[in-house]
Amino acid sequence: MNAAHELPRGGPVAFGLAAALEAVAAPVLVHDGQRISYANSAMQRLIGRSGAELELLAPEHWAEPQQQAMLRDYGLRCLASAEAMPALEIEALSAGGTRRYLEVTAQYLRSEGVGPGLVVLTCQDLSDIRHVQNSLLEMGRAMQQIIESDPVPTFVIDANHRVTHWNAAAARLVGVAAHELIGRKEAWRAFSTSPRPVLADMVVDGTVERDGPAQYGPQLHAHATLPDTWECEGFFENLGGKDRWVSFTATPLRDIEGRVVGAIETLLDVTARRTAEEQLRRHQAELESMVAQRTAELLLSNHELDAFLENASVGIIATRGTHITRCNRKFVEIFELEESVCGELDAKRFFLDEDGFKELSRLMRDTLAQGRSLSHEMRLKTEHGTPIWVQMIAYTTNAEDPQASVWWLLQDRTEVMRAQEQLVLNYRNIKETNRRLEEAQNQLLQSEKMASIGQLAAGVAHEINNPIGFVSSNLGSLRRYVEALLKLVSAYGRHRDELLADPEIGALEQAADLDYIAEDLPELLRESEDGLSRVKKIVQDLKDFSRVDSADWQDADINAGIESTLNVVMNEVKYRADVERHYGQLPPVRCLAGQLNQVFMNLIVNAAHAMEGKRGLISLRSGCEARDGRQGVWIEVADNGKGMPPEVQRRIFEPFFTTKPVGQGTGLGLSLAFSIVQKHSGVIEVVSTPGQGTCFKVWVPVAGPKSK
Repeated sequence: MNAAHELPRGGPVAFGLAAALEAVAAPVLVHDGQRISYANSAMQRLIGRSGAELELLAPEHWAEPQQQAMLRDYGLRCLASAEAMPALEIEALSAGGTRRYLEVTAQYLRSEGVGPGLVVLTCQDLSDIRHVQNSLLEMGRAMQQIIESDPVPTFVIDANHRVTHWNAAAARLVGVAAHELIGRKEAWRAFSTSPRPVLADMVVDGTVERDGPAQYGPQLHAHATLPDTWECEGFFENLGGKDRWVSFTATPLRDIEGRVVGAIETLLDVTARRTAEEQLRRHQAELESMVAQRTAELLLSNHELDAFLENASVGIIATRGTHITRCNRKFVEIFELEESVCGELDAKRFFLDEDGFKELSRLMRDTLAQGRSLSHEMRLKTEHGTPIWVQMIAYTTNAEDPQASVWWLLQDRTEVMRAQEQLVLNYRNIKETNRRLEEAQNQLLQSEKMASIGQLAAGVAHEINNPIGFVSSNLGSLRRYVEALLKLVSAYGRHRDELLADPEIGALEQAADLDYIAEDLPELLRESEDGLSRVKKIVQDLKDFSRVDSADWQDADINAGIESTLNVVMNEVKYRADVERHYGQLPPVRCLAGQLNQVFMNLIVNAAHAMEGKRGLISLRSGCEARDGRQGVWIEVADNGKGMPPEVQRRIFEPFFTTKPVGQGTGLGLSLAFSIVQKHSGVIEVVSTPGQGTCFKVWVPVAGPKSK
């Protein structure tokens, strides 16, 4: 690692070295501490600059600004020591502003000629790893809630064998609290006094087939239906204060690319079943001894066996061939039978299909004939046809006699399997729910922002409305005063000759120009009243648009809503397009008027923005139309702007999709409009032709949604 590489003669980066670096798949950059001498194609793609552009930059310029000094010192230390440097993690900033997380390694490259050596920086992109880590954190939080509430004892480890989840059921079973294990690589502490890998550890490492049999013996086997899932049983002394037999099942957790990121292991206390198995084996041995020694006691032993069978907590049957010769109460309960029919049953009736029966028959031939017990799990069906998962263990009374009786221990595992399948399903549902929640949250933020704007507009309208009332009242009073004064001046005019004899009054009349004032003053008052009426109209439209006083479902005039919205956004429209109105006679519509006004605002502003380099035309239409037996109204906003190609039309209602430049649109306007129309049980449609224009049509039912 500390050996310095020799730099061939012939320039900072000779042709041969450049060709070698170009063949390297990883991004590589060479510099002399002052400027960049060479960057291979992978590095140019990563930073988004050409080699010629990079050679004009300082060696650290491509790093995130706060880390440039650190990267510069890193290269200078490599040059000063003439040795390779430990890896360094930095954030790279491309010419387009993209941020990537990199691991950088510096190698010293010695020059054979005169002059300093060079630094060769090799980069490894860690961005995907960071993304996976973040995804795992999100998944962990979701799994924590599911696993913690699961009645099945369950724990989870990550790819580094750290315990990430240890639910309450597991804590109760083994007597070890979650805080003692979570975050530690010591899941074994719950089951053993010395370190040894649990089944989940082997699943994470992929060593179950290699190392599992040595640790768990013949009890270890692959799950019958779940891929890459392993099962085993083991005995544990003083587990949770009791000696227990535990069945454990471990399956890997994978990311979206199929990589193992952890494992989940479920536990099941099978002490009762194993106790019953042990009792059955012990009793069978006792029976064989007693038959050989005391045939006279056989009847008593049969009574004891009957008592044991009837009180066992697992189903027990005896078969000869496919015929069931004996069964206990638990078997009758599991398979929904009548107790009186046990001796009349053919075991094939409980198989789902012929293939399942053939597979179990093959396993019996391969194991029972060799004197070994058979352990297997498969789906069977009850007498009523209900599918169930059954774990079974079989023992033959005579391995050398194919017709000898076989004893079976059967345990219903349906609930355990259902819990495992539900756990996987819940995990998938949570991922989808998280995605939908993120969309809904962003739409809610946009809706709240629009509500805040509406409240602000309503507040401004209210504040303006009061002084307007004062001004309107004062103008009325002023008009009456002026009319009275003009009448007075007119009366004085009848005595004009007498008054003008006074030189001072004559001079004042000439300076005041009373004739002009009498002619112009009424016109000034009329124009002031007209301007005041326009201001009042704008204030009323602001109030209609915001509708802060009608947040509930109410009957509203849709045409009036379009008009008030148009007046509010007229500043966006009047410099870009003319507006034509063709409103039909509409009945009152049950709706959230303020939210529908937001829809109209988005459609009108988008139509205005669709005009490029020319003054366009926006057409507003409305009418009535019945759909699916419901009376409704429709509103069209059409423009003769640039239009949209089909690939854009397919995505316009997606959250965050926008064709506007950065900073000029959030991509939430049409998504929010779509949600509002859906909320009203309505429909929003679009027809667009590139170069000719676009038409949006909104239909909502007159009576509102059925639930309102």
